[in-house]
Amino acid sequence: MIKIAPSILSADFSKIGEEVRLLERSGADIIHCDVMDGVFVPNISFGMPVVGAVKKNTSLPLDVHLMIINPDRYIDAFIDAGASYITFHDVAVQDKSIIGILEKLKSKGIIGGIALNPDISLTHIERYIECLDMLLIMSVYAGFGGQKFIPESLKKIEEAAKLKNKYNKNLIIEVDGGINTENIRAVENSGADIAVAGSGVFGAKDKKDCIKTLRG
Repeated sequence: MIKIAPSILSADFSKIGEEVRLLERSGADIIHCDVMDGVFVPNISFGMPVVGAVKKNTSLPLDVHLMIINPDRYIDAFIDAGASYITFHDVAVQDKSIIGILEKLKSKGIIGGIALNPDISLTHIERYIECLDMLLIMSVYAGFGGQKFIPESLKKIEEAAKLKNKYNKNLIIEVDGGINTENIRAVENSGADIAVAGSGVFGAKDKKDCIKTLRG
């Protein structure tokens, strides 16, 4: 059964603790935190203090997606803030070995992964596939909430599932962007293990019912 990870990027930050507690009561499996630096992506969202505040209000694992330049410099700080999952864009890493970063995350008990924008093919990460705990397939372009799901992402998820079966059966495939009750079954049937939903959950009148429907 697919896991649902609501993204707090769509939450009301004036009552973030209440929002996170409501997500947990509503049956969310994971809390997704989109960290943006205004450099790698145009927008700025939040950093370690907000992730730490979220952690204080939930027992659910935090899934931190780093949309920042040189993510390796901040990994320890986000682990200290409470991250259980950390994904980053390898194209944003300037100095260090990608495999070295993944090994560091694994050594600290963190589920580590690489995120791919829609215009980056899976061949880009084949060399890392056996080291990955998670692959985050962006079904919209990183940096903005509320975008529409890109249908071509389904084929990419299917191809990722084939790589998983061939090289790394423990790989977690996560999909993020424009996921809602209308398209999540196609996302799940293509091979996704985790679906990130922001406005799809926070825009619903009844979050519990929405999450239940998304999970299927």
